[in-house]
Amino acid sequence: MDNLFQQLLDICNDNGYTEEEIKTINKAYEFALKQHKGMKRKNNDPYISHPLNVAIIVANLNSDAETVIAALVHETIDHGSSSLEEIEELFGSEIKNVVLSLSKVNRLHLLEDSEASSLYLRKVLVALSEDVRVIILKLAGRLHNLRTLEGLPPEKQKQKALETQNVLIPIAHRLGINSIKAEMEDITFKVLKPDTYEEIENELPAPREELNEYLKDMMNDISEMLIDNNLHFEIKGRVKSVSSLHNKLSNGKKWNEIYDILGIRIICEEVSDCYLIIGLIHSLYRPIPKRFKDYIAMPKGNSYQSLHTGVFGLNGYPVEVQVRTKDMNEIAEHGVASHWSYKEKGHKQIQNVMEQKLQMFRNIIDVNSDEISDDDAFANNMESELLSDLIYVYTPKGDVVELPKGSTPIDFAYRIHSRVGDTTVGAIVNDQMVTLDYELQNNDIIKIMTNASSAPNKDWLNIVKTTAAKNKIKSYFSKRDKEEFITRGKELLERELRRQKIGFADALTDDKQEKLMKDLKVGSMDEVYLLLGSMRYTPIYIVNLLFEDKQNVQDIFLDKVTNNMNGVKTNHKNDIIVSGFDDILVNLASCCKPVFGDEIIGYITKGQGIMVHKKDCINIRDVKERLIDVEWNNDNQEDKQYVTKISIETNGIGNKLVDIVAKATARSINVSGLNEINHNDHIFYDLLVKVPSKEDLDLFISDVKSLPFVESVKRY
Repeated sequence: MDNLFQQLLDICNDNGYTEEEIKTINKAYEFALKQHKGMKRKNNDPYISHPLNVAIIVANLNSDAETVIAALVHETIDHGSSSLEEIEELFGSEIKNVVLSLSKVNRLHLLEDSEASSLYLRKVLVALSEDVRVIILKLAGRLHNLRTLEGLPPEKQKQKALETQNVLIPIAHRLGINSIKAEMEDITFKVLKPDTYEEIENELPAPREELNEYLKDMMNDISEMLIDNNLHFEIKGRVKSVSSLHNKLSNGKKWNEIYDILGIRIICEEVSDCYLIIGLIHSLYRPIPKRFKDYIAMPKGNSYQSLHTGVFGLNGYPVEVQVRTKDMNEIAEHGVASHWSYKEKGHKQIQNVMEQKLQMFRNIIDVNSDEISDDDAFANNMESELLSDLIYVYTPKGDVVELPKGSTPIDFAYRIHSRVGDTTVGAIVNDQMVTLDYELQNNDIIKIMTNASSAPNKDWLNIVKTTAAKNKIKSYFSKRDKEEFITRGKELLERELRRQKIGFADALTDDKQEKLMKDLKVGSMDEVYLLLGSMRYTPIYIVNLLFEDKQNVQDIFLDKVTNNMNGVKTNHKNDIIVSGFDDILVNLASCCKPVFGDEIIGYITKGQGIMVHKKDCINIRDVKERLIDVEWNNDNQEDKQYVTKISIETNGIGNKLVDIVAKATARSINVSGLNEINHNDHIFYDLLVKVPSKEDLDLFISDVKSLPFVESVKRY
């Protein structure tokens, strides 16, 4: 373990961590070593080997020191005697927050091989990851677990491999962390398709060990030549992984058409050195025709830069040689994980693309809670942004902009700046005028035309592809509507005061304003005007609240409702029907959270209309006055979802959350919030769920009760 830790320190020093950061990394290792003393992993390795290896993996990605520290201490909560409070006291709130999120993420597992299950797990994983470094640590932890799968039974190995293939590899791919992605792909392929793996391995032109020796001889010859030319470089060789070969063969390639079974990568210091090295390679080995590719002058769509050539090496084997600088290699291998190091080096174009990639990921993480609870919306976001193909386009100045495939000039405009998006009136792509719904292509050069007096169009919401653009358009209209409602509300109140011959200054003294805001439970008069302008309340209602010498406003409301109890029912638009009314403010009580099908009763509140409770709600059990009969509107329930809360008591042995979530998924019920409470030997899961009706909720509760570890299910 000391040798492993020394390996970690060597990498950290190479990364340029400060003396203080190295000191904290030492402290974290000593802390983890003490916490895991005497513990063993399932393959019988010391337990500390896992956090150490995870730290080495993230350090090799050139991540920041905080990620390395979190890697070392992340298991001390769940597999040690530490606490979050202790982590915060020793290492700060940033490390504590990363460890907390990672602890939540690590409790989630895939139960079945289905797209719905995979998508749901991706959704929850991303939603729980408040920091992108949590995802990087999750990937690193899983990679080390895959390397040590031999300690698990075969079925468990397959489950881990399947979960990695369906959930984690797509995320590693989108983040551009190719070094982790490639190794994960090969290990999972070997576990899930051992026969095919063996078959491809046997089809190699020679045993893998022999090919590796052949590459060593070739690299020695190249190294001598480069040293003679006073070049500084690193050189690496590899035999193409079985999973990569399988992908090429599956795409129709024949064995004799694969020229990169053997590969050599040379990493140098300057761009000019790349071209010099290619020339020297061609002088030493015969080039394969049409195999030279210049991705430095013309980068690939994902900002990948390198020179590629194919040569006939020793014994006539074809070998692909890649030559790139250190910076280019960081982007190719580590993607967003190396973002922090690049941010300090001033490589504007690389920094620009990495910042966008990081921001795109955050856009998915930062969606509001309503969107997170909507599986369809989240699925669309994941597929269109996080897991879809990307394109790379340019500003007229040559800056690179990364967007999901299918994006339009409006998406591009909002990626540049909100103000640019809001004032867009047209677009020129590659010197040609295009419509705003034009689908951008790789390497397009886009110029946005703006007009300071222009504004977004609501139709744009049907055109744009990115979540960020949609949110900014919605935000614009929300802000504009809010301002209009405030203006309208103030005008309505002034008009009503004039009608009643009450002076505005007399009606809105400081004391009266304070009382009004308190009654309506708002923080400013603008919020009062907003409620008025959006027709939540009438001007008469507000005036009655201002002047207590008039009839008590609750009594007015109660009289109005009572007098109309026998009225004719109108064409109700609300989910709840109050006899004789179509426009009364009606809210569902948060204490008992009724859902369609529950027996309900209405309570006339002060300032909040009618609050609808379950009839057996404890908060109205002893209430005798201000109750009113209400009923569900059966004609207005299509696609409706109601939030309610249940508490599940389990016997506390192992992680049961995923089994519960699987039952919800099977019933197409969304879990929009959860809280785990450990009490003695029991674990309680408080779940917020969205259901169409009481019938659906009862079926879900029945499913959960059937789980062997569940002791009780209680609905709040």
